Amino acid sequence: MKLKGILAAASAIVALASGSAMATYSGQIWIPSTDVKGFKEVNISIDNYARFSSKPDGATGVSANTYDVGITAGIIPLEKFKVEVGVDYITDGGADSYAAKHPAYFNFKAGVPEDAFFKGMPAVAVGMYGLNTATAGDPASSSTNVAYGLIAKTFPIIGRISVGGYNGAERSLGEKTNNGVLASWDRIMSEISDKLWLAVDYQGGKNFLGAVSVGGSWAFTPNVSLLLGANVYNPGQTTLYGGKPTFTTQLDLNF
Repeated sequence: MKLKGILAAASAIVALASGSAMATYSGQIWIPSTDVKGFKEVNISIDNYARFSSKPDGATGVSANTYDVGITAGIIPLEKFKVEVGVDYITDGGADSYAAKHPAYFNFKAGVPEDAFFKGMPAVAVGMYGLNTATAGDPASSSTNVAYGLIAKTFPIIGRISVGGYNGAERSLGEKTNNGVLASWDRIMSEISDKLWLAVDYQGGKNFLGAVSVGGSWAFTPNVSLLLGANVYNPGQTTLYGGKPTFTTQLDLNF
């Protein structure tokens, strides 16, 4: 499929769906992964998170659907140490909402792949996301300024296990609730097809980023894949809550 046709199809999907999205770093379903784009590799991603119910949550009133269109690129010409940078347009479609007024978000990540320097070495990655144009004088918002670190190891039969943690802006995620664990499992289901990938990930914390997510993707070509999944936000908190569960579609175009 020509690039023009791919982008036209992507635009059609954006017009038909919306959801509450994370920045499009190389990731699992909801959280970052230790994967990092190689030099000159470019990813265009359209991530939508639509609420299963449009009824406002009783505790917080959260019910908005938003969408995220982003581009991420590798910028370092090395095999054993990689760096990617990205920018996203994220909005919930509300003319007066904070997300609509500050839609540009930036992210970056640096990482070392598995077995880079010795056999059995885990992959390691550190980065930040949720960096936007908000200033210190703006009210609490979705500008999360999250810093994170992860390690990951792939095991025979089991698949890849990733663990780590994050810390974000208190003004957005709450004082003493702005951090938590990151964990995930993912695997290419080669017994069925090398095109099928499944994952489960978890982000801890009593804030709107905390969630358990499950999903899978299908690679239609080496450069085009579509992920379908669901996100259930961590219960228990009455403020800074992620709201009702969402259904996610994530279209990835790689060049």
